[in-house]
Amino acid sequence: MIRARLPRAATLCVAAVAALAVAPVALVVVQIGAPSGGLWSHLAATVLPAYVRNTLWLASGVALITAVLGVGTAWLVTLCRFPGARMLRWALLLPLAIPAYLSAYAYTDLLQFSGPVQSTLRATFGWQAGDYAFPNVRSLGGATMFLSLALYPYVFLAARAAFLEQSVCVLEASRTLGLGPWRSFVRVALPLARPSVIAGLALVLMETLAEFGTVQYCAVDTFATGIYRAFTLPDVHAMTAAAQLSVCLLIAVALLLGVEAMARRAARFHPTSTRQRPQPAWRLRGLRGAIAIGACSLPVVLGFAIPAGRFALLTWRGGDARAREIFVEIGRNTFLLGLVAATLSVLLALVVALACRLRPTPLNRVLAAAAGMGYAIPGAVLAIGILILLTGLDLQVTRPLGQVFGLELGLLLSGTAVALVYGYQARFLAVSLNLLRAGLTRLRPSLDDAARSLGATPMRMLGRVHIPMLRGTLITCGLLVFVDVIKELPATLILRPFNLDTLAVRVYQLASDERLAEASTGALAIILVGLVPVVLLSTLLDRSQARAATQPTRDVPSEMPEFSAAESS
Repeated sequence: MIRARLPRAATLCVAAVAALAVAPVALVVVQIGAPSGGLWSHLAATVLPAYVRNTLWLASGVALITAVLGVGTAWLVTLCRFPGARMLRWALLLPLAIPAYLSAYAYTDLLQFSGPVQSTLRATFGWQAGDYAFPNVRSLGGATMFLSLALYPYVFLAARAAFLEQSVCVLEASRTLGLGPWRSFVRVALPLARPSVIAGLALVLMETLAEFGTVQYCAVDTFATGIYRAFTLPDVHAMTAAAQLSVCLLIAVALLLGVEAMARRAARFHPTSTRQRPQPAWRLRGLRGAIAIGACSLPVVLGFAIPAGRFALLTWRGGDARAREIFVEIGRNTFLLGLVAATLSVLLALVVALACRLRPTPLNRVLAAAAGMGYAIPGAVLAIGILILLTGLDLQVTRPLGQVFGLELGLLLSGTAVALVYGYQARFLAVSLNLLRAGLTRLRPSLDDAARSLGATPMRMLGRVHIPMLRGTLITCGLLVFVDVIKELPATLILRPFNLDTLAVRVYQLASDERLAEASTGALAIILVGLVPVVLLSTLLDRSQARAATQPTRDVPSEMPEFSAAESS
C-alpha cells in the first residue's frame, strides 16, 4: 500500500487553523485573574446569583421539555403507523428554520395586552384591564417554551436515528415476553437509544446556555445576557469583567461536554443480532391514532406554523415600510458575510480534513479536534476572546507599523468586518469540518493509492479525485454555514463594525424598540433562508430510510399486531 505523505507545511496549516480556533477561548480563560477594578466583585455580589439561578432553571426546563417532545415524537413517527405519519417525519423538523428569538417576537405580538388574542377576549366577554388573568410570555417560563419549541428537533433527530438503527429482533423478543407497545418502548427501545438522546440533549443545553436574543427579549438575566451587558458597560475594565463572566459559562459548557463524553464511553446498548432492517410499525387507529396525530402536530403548529404565519401576515399588512430601501444594503451585507464566511469555512475545513486523511497522525487528529471545538462555545464568549486578541494586535502591531510608514491605520482588525468573519470561522468551522471528514470516510483509501501510483501529487489528487467526489458534501457544508451566519446574533452584535448591520441585527433592533410589525419582514426573510437546510436534511433522511427499507432480510413480519387495550396494560 502506498502511503501519501503530506508535507510538513500542510500539518503547519492545520496547526494554524487550530490555533485560530483555540486562541479566543484561551485568552478568555487567562483573564480570570486579571484586575477588573472592582467591577467583577460588584457583579459577583449583585447579579451573579441571579445569572446562575436563571440559567439553571432555564436549562432544566428546556432539557425536560425537549426530551419529552423529541423522544416521544421520534418514537411515534418511526415505530408507529397512523394517518399523516410520513408527512410529520419531515414536518417535525420545520421549527429548526425559526430561531427561538423570532418565536419570542411572534408570540409576544400575538399575546400581549394590545395583541389580537387579548383584544378578542375583551371584545367577546366585555372584560376590562384587570378583570382577567393572562400569562406573561416575556418571562422565564416563556423563554423556556420558546427555546424548547426551537430546539427539540435536535433530540428528535438523535432519537429517530437511534430507533431506526435498532435491531428488529429486539422488539420482537420483547413482544414474545408479553410487553405491550408502551412498555416495550420504556423498557427496551428507550434504553437502547439513551446514548443518542443524551448526545442530543447535550447539544440542546449548549444552545440554551449560548442563547442571547430570546432571554434578552424575555427579560431573563442569564450568563449570555450578563456577558453582553458587562461588555457594554462604560468602564475601562468592562471587557475584563465580561471575560471573567465568560469563564463561568465555559465551565458549564465543559461540564456538559464531559457528561456527554462519559455517556458515550459508558454506552454498551448494542444489539447482538445482525438483522438491522427498519423496524415494523404498530398500527394506531381510532382514538389512539388521533392522539398520535395531535401529539406530533402540536410542536409543528406551535414551533413553526404560528410564528411563520404571524410574520407573513404582518408583512402582508405592511411590514417594514423601508424594507426595499434598507434591505438592499442590509441584504447585501448579510449575503456577502454569509458567502465569505461559508467559502472560507469550507476551504479551512478541507485543509484540515485532507491532512487527517493523508497523514493520519495523532497530532493531526488532536489539532482537528481543537479546530472544531468552537461550535460548543457560546458566540458571546468567542466574541469577547476575539476582541481581546484583535485589539491587542491592533495596539501592538498595526498602529506601530502604520507609524513606521507614516499611515493612520486605526483599528484595522478589531474595528472591521475581519473580526466578524473570524468570529464566524471560530464558531461554525466545526459544521464544515465534521461533514467533510464524514464525507471523506466514504471514499475508499484505494482511490488515493491508485492516484498516487499514477504519480499524482496531493494537490492534483485533491483537484481530480476528492473535490469532484465531494461536490455534494462541499455544497452542503457551505449552505449550512451560510444559514448559521445569517441567524447568528450575539457574536454579530459584539463584533460588527458600527456601520454594518445584518438581517438578524436589524430584526433584533426593531423588536427591542417594540416595532414588531416592522421586524416581521426581516424575520420572514430569515425563516425562508432557514428552510433550505431543513428541506435538505429531511430529504437526506428520507433517502437514508428508503435505502434501509430495500435491504434484504429473512422471515421478518412486515407489521406488528394492531395496538389494543390489552397490550398496553
